Order: sequence, then structure tokens, then C-alpha cells
Amino acid sequence: MIDFVIPLADWVNAGFKVVSYHLSPILRSLSEILEVLIRLFESILLWPPEAVFMVLTGLIVWRLATPRLAVFAVIGFLAAFGMGVWAETMATIALALSGTAVSLLVGVPLGILASQNNVAERIIRPLLDFMQTLPSFVYLIPAVMFFGMGKVAALVATMIFAMPPAVRLTNLGIREVSREMVEAARAFGSNRWQTLMDVQLPLALPTIMAGVNQCIMMSLAMTVIASMIGAGGLGLVVLRSMQTLDIGMGAVGGISIVILAILLDRLTETISRKQKAGRDI
Repeated sequence: MIDFVIPLADWVNAGFKVVSYHLSPILRSLSEILEVLIRLFESILLWPPEAVFMVLTGLIVWRLATPRLAVFAVIGFLAAFGMGVWAETMATIALALSGTAVSLLVGVPLGILASQNNVAERIIRPLLDFMQTLPSFVYLIPAVMFFGMGKVAALVATMIFAMPPAVRLTNLGIREVSREMVEAARAFGSNRWQTLMDVQLPLALPTIMAGVNQCIMMSLAMTVIASMIGAGGLGLVVLRSMQTLDIGMGAVGGISIVILAILLDRLTETISRKQKAGRDI
């Protein structure tokens, strides 16, 4: 019998050690930047008193979306405050928003690149397929290896997990812009950059916003899983409830996460719908 073994685990471990050694200064600098970003979001969210935050959030949601959603936002945050998970809710929002911001900062330019270059799209597409089929728990391993336990590793795992929809839908939205519109812009003397910025991106904005919506939802979902590596927030509440079999605590954490998910989903969906309606006028 032939003893055939592929030492893939050893190869991967050796590769991670080499990469981590050579990129250590860059990773430390990146870790400091990401930690500042998370702390900035948390300090902004926790700075105003709870009542002021609820009122401001209600007014912002009312302005951006609908009065009904604004009422839901106020009631939802009031419920989070009443259940005693206000700080955890703010920490979860901070991680989700920072993860979304970093995902969009990387994903949207990659989507634009893929839309403008077929070779780049053929390279990026299988990478996105791989990222989206990989189990979400696997993202925690390289994040911890490169950045250690804590919120920075959780942010990196969240960013990688949530980035593919931003890339795909940015690419799709730009490619769906009619060829007649692009040719008309170029006929009036616009170069490729001007056509992209003045025609393709504005017309693709509703589709890009759908990518933003999916990015936010995936970031919020990953914050629960990332609690295993020190993300904190509502994910930690759910994790502790599982460890201690505390059904009540699990219900508190789960309901709070559902409230955030519904609020952010409806908010981005309404903004996207209004932009599409304005474009069709």
C-alpha cells in the first residue's frame, strides 16, 4: 500500500510564518490604524447621552428614510437600553460600521478596476468565489495569526468576509450602464476617467448601494462570529449565553442584533430606492 500524504498544513503554516515575519512592521502599523478607527467609532457612538443619541438617530433616519423607520429606530434603541446592553450595542455598531467602511474602501476600487479591465475581472472573480464559499469561521484563523486576539483581528476578519458583495455589485452596476450613455459621453469629449466619474458611477449608484447593504449585513453577521476572537459587543453576549446555557441572555443579544439588522437593512434599502427613483425621473 502506497503511503501518500500531502503536507498541506505544514506548507500553509510555513507560508504564514514567512509572510508574518516579513510583513511584521506593516502589520503593526496597520493594526494601530485599524484600532484607532474602531476606537473613533466607539467614542463617537458612546459620547452623547443615550436619550440624545436616540433623538439624533431618529431625526437622521427620518431625514434619510421614512418616519416609520425613525420611530422603529428610537424604539429599538430604547429596547436595547432597557435590556441593559447599550454599550454592547454601540460596540457592535462600531465594529460593523468600521468593517463596512474598510470593506468599501477596498472593495469599491476593486469593483471599478474589474469593470474597466476584463483581465482584472477574470483574476478577481475566482478570488471572490473562493472568499464567498469559504466557511466564515476560517476567516478568524489568519486574522488571529497576523493581528492576535482582539478587535483589530475581528475587524480584519469582518472586512474580508464582507468585501465580496461590494466588489461584485460595483462591477455589475458599472457594466450595466448602457453603452449608448457611455458613447454619448465620449462623443462630447469626455475621457475615460470623466466618463466613469460623471456617467457610469452615478448611474450605477443604486446597484452599488445594494452592495453597501449586503456589506453591512455581512459585517453585522460576522461580528457575532468574531466574538470568539475578542470582538466584544452583542456577539459576546450571545457567546456567553451559549457557554452558560443562559437562554434569557441569548434572547437579549439575539433580539438586539435583529433590531440592528432590520434598521440598517431598511435604511440602506430606502436610500437606494430613493436614489433609483431620482435617477428615473
